[in-house]
Amino acid sequence: MAMASPTPTPGLRNAAFAIALLAPLLAIQLHLTAALLSGLLIYVLVHGIAPLLEQRLSSHGARLVAVAVLSMLIITAITLLSFGIAAFLHSNVGSLPALMQKMAEILESSRAWLPRWIAQYLPTDSSEMQAQVADWLRAHAGGLQKIGGESLRGLAHALIGMVVGALLALREVNGDESGGPLAQLLKAHAKRFATAFRQVVFAQVRIAAINAIFTGLYLLVALRLFDIHLPLAKTLVVLTFIAGLIPIAGNLISNTVITIISLSHSLLLAVVSLAFLVILHKLEYFLNARIIGSHIKARAWELLMAMLAMEALFGLAGLLMAPIYYAFLKAELGERGLV
Repeated sequence: MAMASPTPTPGLRNAAFAIALLAPLLAIQLHLTAALLSGLLIYVLVHGIAPLLEQRLSSHGARLVAVAVLSMLIITAITLLSFGIAAFLHSNVGSLPALMQKMAEILESSRAWLPRWIAQYLPTDSSEMQAQVADWLRAHAGGLQKIGGESLRGLAHALIGMVVGALLALREVNGDESGGPLAQLLKAHAKRFATAFRQVVFAQVRIAAINAIFTGLYLLVALRLFDIHLPLAKTLVVLTFIAGLIPIAGNLISNTVITIISLSHSLLLAVVSLAFLVILHKLEYFLNARIIGSHIKARAWELLMAMLAMEALFGLAGLLMAPIYYAFLKAELGERGLV
């Protein structure tokens, strides 16, 4: 006869709560963000699709094999998609360096016909722009060097994280509920973190996809009906999707780039593009309120404050983790009746 698990004491609950809050921050500090996010992605994908397979399979062994195959297919698909996006952004069609060079040329040439009150904020020539870029690079040299030097290690961490996420999903299918009181408490906190990840990330992916689709319709269809062909339009659509995965801040990046590229045609088109993007992202705020806000009850200013704080503490990794961690924190505090 199995022994009943002892009831967790308040001290044990508090300890589990503290560990749950500190663990994601420790992962950022140890540069394991890629492993954590990729592992969570595989876990929630497999966890969401596996029940559909299990309903059609009566054998426990068959369910395990099916979930294992599903995990490998998802890992392979995500890996190929990531390499595909990277290859596109470094190709002749979607080169990011070409986009940056084009933006510099547009800003330099537009000084001659832009209103003086706008032109005074632009660099006088390409050498001044290069000097400003060089100053920014020097100021952020440490962070950029770290990103470049750790890119391969981050990729390896991401692959390992995906495997770990798949193994955790298989463990749940296997029905392994072993562990003491602390393990059970930490498992509940981990599930809450995975729920926060699913709510924020999947919602943001949907919103980024909607942004990219409407931006593509604008750049590749609507403008071409008026015989306007902006340079590197396909790259702008991909950039809109990728930048859109970062809540709020990503919009500022894509809006700025598209508006500057629109200057290559005329100031009027730049104003029209900016107006279109503002309207589109007002729609995004509505979608955020419907998709994310209903779950974590977070307004735009709350996410911005969380992102600013996490970026100041942990840099780029903190910026990426901020919405997820904030949603998790609100869920934990809500579970305790504190918010």
